[in-house]
Amino acid sequence: MTYCVGMRLNQGLVFMSDTRTNAGVDNVSVNQKLFRWEVPQERVVTVMTAGNLATTQTVINLVEEQAQSGDGSQSILNAPSMFRVARLIGKILRETIQEIGSEGSEESSAFRASIVVGGQIRGESPRMFMIYPEGNFIESGPDTPYFQLGETKYGKPILARAYRPDLTFEHAIKLLIVSFDSTIKSNLLVGLPLDLSVYEAETLVPGPTRRFAESDAYYRTISKGWSQAIQLAFDSLPDFSFGDI
Repeated sequence: MTYCVGMRLNQGLVFMSDTRTNAGVDNVSVNQKLFRWEVPQERVVTVMTAGNLATTQTVINLVEEQAQSGDGSQSILNAPSMFRVARLIGKILRETIQEIGSEGSEESSAFRASIVVGGQIRGESPRMFMIYPEGNFIESGPDTPYFQLGETKYGKPILARAYRPDLTFEHAIKLLIVSFDSTIKSNLLVGLPLDLSVYEAETLVPGPTRRFAESDAYYRTISKGWSQAIQLAFDSLPDFSFGDI
């Protein structure tokens, strides 16, 4: 299982992903799910993956090979728009699922994966897309300012209540950590470390990255503080009375 969030802000884009992969509760490992490419002063592209690990690793390797081939074919490093970047990755994803599925005895649905891709290319505003296993995709906008992949249900209420487009990066990262912490406490298949990537609009250079491990002081402070804040909020609510029936 996975939990990834791509968030669109007035200030730019924020991406956060867990790193846990598993083939059962007794076979857990750490694998990177957040990747970034750049052409200095021309484009920055960030990708997050969720789903079958064989599929997502194949897709990332094919995207990287295509980007580095230098044979003149279109890649995420020379596509004219983020829309075309999403189309390229969607095509690779769809073909990978079909190919892997046709080689094995399992249905292709067992190899499904989804992707969030976002960034900016010179000449257009920052854009972000969610790509489905079929290769089609949707773009973020005012009504869909953030995308979630994987185990979404535990962290979504946090985002729905507290997200605002005018959040600073610092406030958005705090919000994401609360959302991830709530998910991690509710589902053993999502876990630390967490990978973070930030892109500031119009800079056309990669922003800060960070990995939050279980020992990270800031993560532990937010996790503990959020638990205490929930308890205080609960205690402050009026008690139920049978006399109200």
